[in-house]
Amino acid sequence: MKMDLSGYGLSEEQYELAGLVRSFADDVVAPVSYEADRTKTLPMDVVAQMGEMGLFGLPFPEEVGGQGGDYVALGLAIEALARVDQSIAITLEAGVSLGAMPVFRFGTDVQRSELLPDLLAGRALAGFGLTEPEAGSDAGATRTTARLDGGEWVIDGAKQFITNSGTPITRFVTVTAVTGERADGRREVSTIIVPTGTPGFSVGPAYDKVGWHASDTHPLTFEGARVPEANLLGERGRGFAGFLHILDEGRVAIAALATGAAEGCLEAAVDYAQSRVVFGERLGTRQSIQFMLARMQQRVHVARLAWLHAARLRDAGRPFKVEAAIAKVTASDAAMDNARDATQIFGGNGFMNEYPVARHYRDSKILEVGEGTTEVQLLVIARALGVA
Repeated sequence: MKMDLSGYGLSEEQYELAGLVRSFADDVVAPVSYEADRTKTLPMDVVAQMGEMGLFGLPFPEEVGGQGGDYVALGLAIEALARVDQSIAITLEAGVSLGAMPVFRFGTDVQRSELLPDLLAGRALAGFGLTEPEAGSDAGATRTTARLDGGEWVIDGAKQFITNSGTPITRFVTVTAVTGERADGRREVSTIIVPTGTPGFSVGPAYDKVGWHASDTHPLTFEGARVPEANLLGERGRGFAGFLHILDEGRVAIAALATGAAEGCLEAAVDYAQSRVVFGERLGTRQSIQFMLARMQQRVHVARLAWLHAARLRDAGRPFKVEAAIAKVTASDAAMDNARDATQIFGGNGFMNEYPVARHYRDSKILEVGEGTTEVQLLVIARALGVA
């Protein structure tokens, strides 16, 4: 079963892009997904092919090496990949939203010219160092510090759960750090680029995760790590505010990823219901299964509408914070609910990791946590209503 995207107001170019990436996902990504998950290995040859296709440069202008697309285009690509492999989809999502986008948004001309070409071509990846052992949803509680000494930032602290931070092509991580105190007594938080291999900067062993096994995720430690003063990214003291905007965009992309996961579960469940014979009849002839599949389709449709709306607002230069939060909650709920229902339809086979629905069942939980928990999204929505 394949979804029809013709009713979502896509341009001809966007429609063709979605079809191209879906074919790539089916023909290249899906055949290696189980083995990558089993061995907990990011398939770098797949990442390289994604780079050659221009996927990492989709929402960036051509003058900086991008494809001249937008966030709708990026979301369509992420959704297409997530249908078959969430680990590959999050590698693209984080590589763009969390790796390259901060440099594009806040970097100097020198930083952009030095870093963006390889990032947008998929020849390099970068991490986004925000979360800490004691600063997750409360990211403002950052304890990592950076002080100026002889024209260099000296960084001390730790980050955790950092995607794309330890791959063979990881070029740098951008970290938030307390760089001083404001006149009103509040802490000054800035962002600093720390290249891979910097003395005092160490990447810990990969996490043993419940899901997203093929995605690269590590803890980071900084012990007197020194980088040039020019590695400051954006305005000093504006690091946290800048990253909040980056997270809003990331939530749209995560919503697209979750929609793809929900769709992948639906596609697999429909195919299984049509082929599986139980008590002499196809499973899909049972009304209880039909209703379950109908609910799954409903969730995919609504989730796609939600992220497309948020992405189109973003691309039009209009406020989209609340719509991004709504999209993320809607789509992550859809992914979790569809993964549960698909696993139930598959029965015992749904508990076997060889089947994509089993991997979606494990993978989808993090969609309710990463880049802002469901509770944080609900708080954003409630604040917009004036009740929080």
